[in-house]
Amino acid sequence: MKLNTVYRIVSYVEGISYILLLGIGVPLKYLYLNDSWVKALGMPHGLLFIAYIFLTIAMKQKYNWPNSKTAIFYVAAIIPFGTFYSDYRYLRNL
Repeated sequence: MKLNTVYRIVSYVEGISYILLLGIGVPLKYLYLNDSWVKALGMPHGLLFIAYIFLTIAMKQKYNWPNSKTAIFYVAAIIPFGTFYSDYRYLRNL
């Protein structure tokens, strides 16, 4: 499988896990004192986040991205829906 395909898949799954964590896990934890969703989603999201960062580094090297473009992908990982935007804006034409 090509690097950009793997990157796009990890980007989507990381974005979905982040939205689930923030949209379901955190409200349940603080509104209903039920941290089971945070425990269930936290580790997979963390692993996906790390994979996303390492794959961003690999994409930077493969496509010779400038630091400013790479920074956009790093920031996208911490903003809800950011990975979807960065995929739409920068990756769909690779």
